[in-house]
Amino acid sequence: MPTVTVSVDEQLKRRMEKHPEINWSEVTRQAIEEKISELELLDELTADSTLSAEDAAEISERVDENVRAEFDRLREDE
Repeated sequence: MPTVTVSVDEQLKRRMEKHPEINWSEVTRQAIEEKISELELLDELTADSTLSAEDAAEISERVDENVRAEFDRLREDE
């Protein structure tokens, strides 16, 4: 099996060392596997898309604006 090296800063390493019962290699492997699965699904969903990167950015901005407006509305209702 190939080996991948992951670097972490000293603070994170100290925090990890407080939990020696955890197999950090396995945690990392699972996180990578999950992210790859998400990316593969995204690739599948967008394979036939005719949207340009600019179109996607515009849609994202509109969604962000709508979510922010809804959040603000809900806070006003509290």
